[in-house]
Amino acid sequence: MEINGKHYRMTFDCHTHTTFSHGTGSIEDNVKAALEKNLKGVAITDHGPGHLTYGVKRRNFPVMRDEVDRLRKLYPQIEIYLGVEANIIGKGNHLDVQSEDLSYLDFLIAGYHYGIPGGRCIGNWLDAHGFYPDRGGKKLLRFNTEMTVHALYENDIKILTHPGDKGRFAIREIAEACEKTDTLMEINTRHCHLTEEEIRIAAKADVRFIISSDAHSPDRVGDFQNGVQRALRAGLDMERIVNIEEL
Repeated sequence: MEINGKHYRMTFDCHTHTTFSHGTGSIEDNVKAALEKNLKGVAITDHGPGHLTYGVKRRNFPVMRDEVDRLRKLYPQIEIYLGVEANIIGKGNHLDVQSEDLSYLDFLIAGYHYGIPGGRCIGNWLDAHGFYPDRGGKKLLRFNTEMTVHALYENDIKILTHPGDKGRFAIREIAEACEKTDTLMEINTRHCHLTEEEIRIAAKADVRFIISSDAHSPDRVGDFQNGVQRALRAGLDMERIVNIEEL
């Protein structure tokens, strides 16, 4: 990809979905797509089991583990990882995964979504559509931020996915928590978050970033262009993005 005379490439895509949640391709389909994009690595990170409509079934974690292990032998030229995009919630350890789930995974990523009990999803949806009675959304801002920060401190999260999406969040406070927990902040190419302004705010903390496709179909695995463009418009030092190389 060329921007302003400079060429960039994605090395790893650490956020992709398959038919085990609500993606359209198999694990192998995503691996093959990553190979076609000349990626060094790809991660399968289907939605956490707490989602009411498309969360991965817990019984499928060992099935997915076996498939990833099989594909590692079949495609040794690419690194293949199994993760899960856990859902951030306002109770317990603030994620919808359990310790036994983690035994099947290489790493954990997490983000906030609608459709999760315990996450004030109805309130956030109503607020986004202008119906929430809390003028200015101050209560939601505090709740959303606190549950995210608690999730970061109470779990070993590799990537915080699309921070700022589907609710009000204090990005600077969350970025500072990501700095202290060594969590990557995602610039998501499927969603607009982090936005340019949110990137500028987050960059004030000593935090690192990652660009992800959040692919829900194999053809989108490895997409990174609009993430790079957004980061450049925000004035972000590209050295702070861990999976983008300048050629």
